[in-house]
Amino acid sequence: MSFNKKDEDDSGIVKVDRTSVFQEARVFNTPPLSPRRCRSVLTKIALLLFTGERFPTTEATSLFFSISKLFQNRDASLRQMVYLVIKELSKEAEDVIMVTSSIMKDTAAVGREDIVYRANAIRALCRIIDASTVQAIERPLKTAIVDRSPSVSSAALVSTYHLLPISRPLISRWASEVQEAASSTKSSGFLGNFTSSHATGAGSGQGSTMVQYHAIGLLYQMRMGDRMSLVKMVQQYSAPGTTKSPLARVMLVRLATKLAHDDPSLRRPMLKLLDEWLRDKSEMVNFEAAKQLTTFGSELSDAEASQAVHVLQLFLTSPRAITKFAAIRILHTFAGFKPESVRTCNPDIESLITNTNRSIATFAITTLLKTGNESSVDRLLKQISSFMSEISDEFKVTVVGAVRTLCLKFPAKQAGMLTFLSGILRDEGGFEFKKAVVEAMFDLIKFVPESKEDALAHLCEFIEDCEFTKLAVRVLHLLGVEGPGTREPGKYIRYIYNRVVLENAIVRAAAVTALAKFGVGQKDEEVKGSVKVLLTRCLDDLDDEVRDRAALNLRLMGEDDETSARFVRSDSMFSLPILEDQLARYVAGGDKEAFAEPFDFGGVPVVSLEQSLAEDKRGKMESAAPTLKAPSSGPTRPKSTDGGAASAESMREATAASQRYAAELARVEEFSGYGPVLKSSGVVEITESETEYVVSAIKHVFAGHVVVQYEIKNTLTDMVLGDVSVDATPTSTVEDEEEGAGLQEEFILPAALIRGEETGTVYVSFARGSGGEGFEGASLSNVLKFTLREVDPATGEPEEGGYEDQYEVEDLEVGGADYIVPAFAGSFENVWGALEGCEEVEETLQLGNAKSIAQAVEDLIKVLGMQALEGSEVALSTSTHQLKVFGRSVGVKRGKVAGLVRMAFSGKSGVTVKVVVRSEEAGLAGLVVGGVR
Repeated sequence: MSFNKKDEDDSGIVKVDRTSVFQEARVFNTPPLSPRRCRSVLTKIALLLFTGERFPTTEATSLFFSISKLFQNRDASLRQMVYLVIKELSKEAEDVIMVTSSIMKDTAAVGREDIVYRANAIRALCRIIDASTVQAIERPLKTAIVDRSPSVSSAALVSTYHLLPISRPLISRWASEVQEAASSTKSSGFLGNFTSSHATGAGSGQGSTMVQYHAIGLLYQMRMGDRMSLVKMVQQYSAPGTTKSPLARVMLVRLATKLAHDDPSLRRPMLKLLDEWLRDKSEMVNFEAAKQLTTFGSELSDAEASQAVHVLQLFLTSPRAITKFAAIRILHTFAGFKPESVRTCNPDIESLITNTNRSIATFAITTLLKTGNESSVDRLLKQISSFMSEISDEFKVTVVGAVRTLCLKFPAKQAGMLTFLSGILRDEGGFEFKKAVVEAMFDLIKFVPESKEDALAHLCEFIEDCEFTKLAVRVLHLLGVEGPGTREPGKYIRYIYNRVVLENAIVRAAAVTALAKFGVGQKDEEVKGSVKVLLTRCLDDLDDEVRDRAALNLRLMGEDDETSARFVRSDSMFSLPILEDQLARYVAGGDKEAFAEPFDFGGVPVVSLEQSLAEDKRGKMESAAPTLKAPSSGPTRPKSTDGGAASAESMREATAASQRYAAELARVEEFSGYGPVLKSSGVVEITESETEYVVSAIKHVFAGHVVVQYEIKNTLTDMVLGDVSVDATPTSTVEDEEEGAGLQEEFILPAALIRGEETGTVYVSFARGSGGEGFEGASLSNVLKFTLREVDPATGEPEEGGYEDQYEVEDLEVGGADYIVPAFAGSFENVWGALEGCEEVEETLQLGNAKSIAQAVEDLIKVLGMQALEGSEVALSTSTHQLKVFGRSVGVKRGKVAGLVRMAFSGKSGVTVKVVVRSEEAGLAGLVVGGVR
């Protein structure tokens, strides 16, 4: 087969056959040796290996030793190909260690061959040796690390990376040589050597600066288990003028960020270093420092963020497109959690909207959408519309995502946003783009009720000419859910029935189900009769699924309204994250015996539609303003700053934790008669993390009881805690409480033994004095009691005897938020008005811990335990704000609770708030207000 012939199906990739190449390899053993022909065959072998082809062991071994004979030829280009191929073949061939002596000769090459042979030989050598032979090459490798040639030094350092997993103790002894390389100030330019010698070399052409980059990276790998050593290393090489390589300084930036995340005590000195790197002479380092600051999320203070924003603002006026793109992209991330800091850059960002580079323009407009105020929304939407047709679908999805967030942030501007979304929905675009627009309109319908009918009308027009089956099915489902509750439900029936006539079987089946929802529970007999006629026509459909759905729904419409509504329109559903988790566990059981028992839906909690919407909105708002976490891996792999992903993961973790707690409580015999857990709080730390005994608590509310779960960690490795209990004394926080009410301790379930570095659990059960009919607030004073015993160092077992001790921890509050589940409501005014005449409690107070309106809003939402409505979770002003929240009690009545908080901020007095709470159930409003501090 001709080497130059190209496979038409492989987009120009050269097609090479493994068997033919193996036959051609005979040229390695045929004198006289032709370097040109050998290089051609080696190139084919390399192509096969790099495209995933693997030689059988016997063939690989034969090839390997045939190629090793080429060491006798002094052609430099051929020698480079030899090293390249034997490195890859060494993974498949046997007895590769036998070629070590030939390679070792090249590691000691001198003169003109120094640059060509030594670096390549070192790389190949470190790939073919194993752990038992590393010591044999220790001396030449240590010498190469501090070699005068940057290419050789860099090759040795990179090769040492590969040796670390197989011989870490030996490599750790090379620290002094690696430090010397990291401090190298060699003046010889590798690029010049590369050009003059016609060698491939080991670096990227940046001389000693590349050596520093590799050396500092290797030092990190060698010291990553010693935090203090890492701190010293970062401080040593971050000194001005010490590190010449911008790449090495970028690595130091990431290292400093990781140290700040891992150890709170290092946060201040590491942030100081990051601030210095913001003014580095290299743009690469400036951008990396600003990017790493975004990983601190909302924990970053305004002062710490302002310097980074200022530096990025200067880059926005750069004549280089790549510089402007990098700056606006990082500012876009900052705008997600520090919009007020980025707002100062808005004039410069607005000038980028008309930039010819549409990537820059897209990030500019989405950043403005995050930082703009309500008055600028209409102007921004007009500017977006002018270039939407000029950008790719990927950027269109980004823009639509920003507008979607804006819909929740400024519900009063829903008309303009809906006009914009409906306009771009008519444009050409792929599935992902259309899906993003439809999802944005779905959010408007769910969370901004005023836009419902207009949005439904636009969606009806969309499915008239929709080429995507999945989107048509989703829109039909939404029409079936929302359409019957509108003022004129009949106008949507025509659009739905058109789909039965004109679409494929999948869409027809969805349309039948949507039609049925207009007939079930319908008071208008004319509409109900029309639906029956249309469903009857569907009985003649060609598809089984369509006919079956029509027959079922006709049968249901013949039943009473209560029975039919339970099947067709359900106001509750399973908790989907928990259902998904339990199904995964059930399927993972795998064997036939595990599947002998059917899946038990009894353990899956059912949530109301309001709760589901509240969780949905909370997740969307968290993804719009993410609190980013520290990267957990090495410094060169920062964690993704995707807010949506982070939010979904945190919600999944919270749900899994609640499920785990419920399962643990169900296994405790003493709690078997308590019924299901109505609500579990988050983890409350009631000791400092540095104390000898670290204690946290979780509050579980049952119908007639409150159970407090204390998690106690013993940090003393040479001591054991026995008979561990918690003396929790409740003090009522409700004034004029009736006799017999409040929390009354029933029993304590102690932990028998907690060894060093282990965690034990203590349960304390309280009866709700009102029998579950009322709501009890209490402050629990907690004293940890235990028997302390030493561990015998010889046997590792606790010694006999010991002495009793106790340890006082912080108080734990049981308040109104523990009895409330966040719920969503379309209109706060309707909910607030409906609760007029119910219990109302108000109080005006000063928030001592809040330093701003935004912080006060965040704290109050947690304290009140309810869902923020109408975008009030976002403070648009720094001086005044109004927070609207809604929820339901966890009791049988599931009574409504609503709160209205007016707040004002001044530099002298801080944040002053007036809290007004209304509740359908007596006692809950006062308990909620009493929890605000």
